[in-house]
Amino acid sequence: MNKVIESIFSASFLFSVIRITTPLMYGAMGALICKQGGVLHIAFEASMLFAAFFGVAASALTQNLLAGLVAGLLGGIITMILYGYFTIKLDAAAVLTGIALNTLASGGTVFLMYILCGEKGASNSLPSLVFPNITIPVLDNIPILGEALSGHNILTYIAFILPIFVYLLIFKTPLGLRIRTVGENENAAASVGINVNRTKFITLIIGGAVTALGGVFMSMGYLSWFARDMVAGRGFMAIAAQNLGNASVLPTFVTSIGFGLANALAVTLQTLSLPAEIFQALPYVVTLVGLAVYSSSLRRKQKMHRSSGSKRKAEKKVKS
Repeated sequence: MNKVIESIFSASFLFSVIRITTPLMYGAMGALICKQGGVLHIAFEASMLFAAFFGVAASALTQNLLAGLVAGLLGGIITMILYGYFTIKLDAAAVLTGIALNTLASGGTVFLMYILCGEKGASNSLPSLVFPNITIPVLDNIPILGEALSGHNILTYIAFILPIFVYLLIFKTPLGLRIRTVGENENAAASVGINVNRTKFITLIIGGAVTALGGVFMSMGYLSWFARDMVAGRGFMAIAAQNLGNASVLPTFVTSIGFGLANALAVTLQTLSLPAEIFQALPYVVTLVGLAVYSSSLRRKQKMHRSSGSKRKAEKKVKS
């Protein structure tokens, strides 16, 4: 037990938290963008999974890192466009469409992997390229902080500065204003000349690109190969982080780190002489608890809003 405590209060554990948080951060920021545009759904798992697979496949076949990145981004974006086509154009049920895409990604990537390299578990035979780790010169020489903050994958550093760009996009640009307007009230947006469907598709494309980077990191940064269902629920955790953050950049950033901490803690606690399944379930338990807290808070706010509305109506009747 002492070894576990020492591991938790160490630079290597903080390093692990930052690394594990990376795909969650991408997913949560992608979910935030989509939520602001009123198109939140549950297919982020599919977007990350397709991005992870196509990134590895393209980089292995071309031996070009940029080609892998582009293919991964396209995998995530096309998934979002498919979702938009079915739900926006064909008016299909959003939840059912999301479930269908997640199922397609889970089985489809295994099928494609088998065709490509004859394996169903992991693409170990594909010589995929990986994004480099970056050593920060000055920071690297600082005890503890250097060990924890330096030497991460380049996609990790991008993930942790990404919230700044998401904030600027959503709250400081004309496109962001259109996205938020559509997300808040589609009819009002249409009345001032905003093309609602086009704005939603743009939102999905941007959110898909951001989310796809999380999938690319999983297979070309965190690991160097694609494994079956390697996203392992991170898409759902990203949605939960966005919900707990109430679609605001800073709270979503913090909750993403919280989920990353839970994942890293689960990995560390597996060293105890207890069934590993108990600790493997910890991140998902934290996700469920977080969603329950969010749901309870949302219901309480709705109840207060209804009661305040009823009170105002009663006061108007008394005055009249």
